[in-house]
Amino acid sequence: MTMGKLTINRNLFILHLTVIVWGFTGILGNLISIAAVHLVWYRVLIAFVSLAIYFWCKRQSFAVGRKELIQFFLTGGLVGLHWILFFESIKVSTVSVTLVCLSSVTLFTAFIEPLFYKRRTSKMEVLVGLLIIVGIYLIFKFEGQYVKGIVLGLLAALAAALFGTINSKLIKRNEATVISFYEMLGAWLWISLFMLITGGFHHGLKATGKDVGYLLLLGIVCTSGAYVAAVSVMKEISAFRVALASNLEPIYGILLAWLFFGQSEKMSAGFYAGAIIILGSVFVYPMMKYQVAKRKAQLRIKPNA
Repeated sequence: MTMGKLTINRNLFILHLTVIVWGFTGILGNLISIAAVHLVWYRVLIAFVSLAIYFWCKRQSFAVGRKELIQFFLTGGLVGLHWILFFESIKVSTVSVTLVCLSSVTLFTAFIEPLFYKRRTSKMEVLVGLLIIVGIYLIFKFEGQYVKGIVLGLLAALAAALFGTINSKLIKRNEATVISFYEMLGAWLWISLFMLITGGFHHGLKATGKDVGYLLLLGIVCTSGAYVAAVSVMKEISAFRVALASNLEPIYGILLAWLFFGQSEKMSAGFYAGAIIILGSVFVYPMMKYQVAKRKAQLRIKPNA
């Protein structure tokens, strides 16, 4: 096996390991006993501090202009909101329900991206969106006891689609680790302001010994560490492969939830039917998109008859 293939295989292994770590985030959210707002406050605090240590160890500058700083801080507010909604959804429903609902980020992105980039929504994106809506309808119908969790999960997906689309523009002019550092810091400042107004610093912030361990794992390994690892492999692996692997996150997360929580994660047949439609649509979408782009490229280079 050539050195190039070994490098790609190693990076693919790191990528899938990173996606599994992201899937483990939901498990930690369920294991940590403190409220979602306080959980995310700790998470982003640990994340931006560990990223600052990373910059210091690498002797890497993370200085940015005032305009970029404002953009990062505002986007960080969306990141913080996304995580609060995500963890609150887990606490009022189950890990499986939340992860499947979060997969609808593809649906929201399909309609938000054209607004940002001033382009038409493609028929393929509309079709995938309709299939996801059918899946969501089935989950609502058969898991009525988790309506609040489903709504929060969908709102978390909407927030993720918004900051993901914004970041797709920011990444063209800035390093991913720099963006992550300032967005984590921005999220922490926004949540701190919210807690200051609502009195959140006076109650609910105290964590148990187990919570501290889980929070460190969440902030260092599942957030900053996984993010840096994901960025590093993108230098060698195509965006298509990264997208396919990332879409496995809810599947890994649901399997881990079954392993950790057993019967409490067991759902109705209707839920699994809806989940298969959503996850299938999300997984097939990048493959369809890749094939369409490939055909267009072939048509462009095809010589005239």
